[in-house]
Amino acid sequence: MTASPTSSSVSPVTQALILAGGKATRLRPYTDTRPKAMVEVAGRPIIDYQLEWLTDHGVEQVVVSCGYKAEVLREYLEAREGGPEITLLVEDEPLGRGGALRYASTGLRDSGAPYFALNGDVLTWFPLDEMTAHHRERGGLATLALSQFRTTWGIVDVDDQDRVEGFTQSPLLPVWINAGVYLFEPGLTPLLPTRGDHESSTFPDLAKEGRLTAYRIDGFWRGVDTAKDVKEAGEQITAMREGD
Repeated sequence: MTASPTSSSVSPVTQALILAGGKATRLRPYTDTRPKAMVEVAGRPIIDYQLEWLTDHGVEQVVVSCGYKAEVLREYLEAREGGPEITLLVEDEPLGRGGALRYASTGLRDSGAPYFALNGDVLTWFPLDEMTAHHRERGGLATLALSQFRTTWGIVDVDDQDRVEGFTQSPLLPVWINAGVYLFEPGLTPLLPTRGDHESSTFPDLAKEGRLTAYRIDGFWRGVDTAKDVKEAGEQITAMREGD
């Protein structure tokens, strides 16, 4: 289910951050005893899929920023075999996503090198080497992956005489949403807020300056934000396994 390993023609980005600190109240009861990143989808924690995907694309170190139920995550990661070197940083108090990114960046081995950043509630497989090449070609300070929006509502197809022609359940719409996967140059780090959300501060400023690039995902992506998402994502992954 993971994308193909990094192409030899693109030098890989070797470090990444994963934000795993939120309480995820909308995922209860799954998160009553564990952080969101440890919620199991098709029998495996979300963070397992993320670490495997990053490793397959040349990432050697991952900094995991956590807070809520951090001890559960620590115990699991310390027992996990294989994969990248993992640095766990615990937030003493909630910093917001932007603040958490900035805090997590202090754990990177090479502060002068680019890095990926992931929200801890996304499941996705797409070629990170292609995203990296796209990022370098555009020359921006940051690139964010975009996923085409799939509505949870059914669509009614109507002709110009108001006759209903049919129904389409949960179609993809011609708009794009932030997929929660980023590629940052080191110069982006000091622009992140020490507290608060980068999507309402740093990103709009970069967009005005023309230094924010988009990369459209052509592959599997699923955000896991509710109990319904856990069930549906599990069904999708199981179907993909059976189709391999």
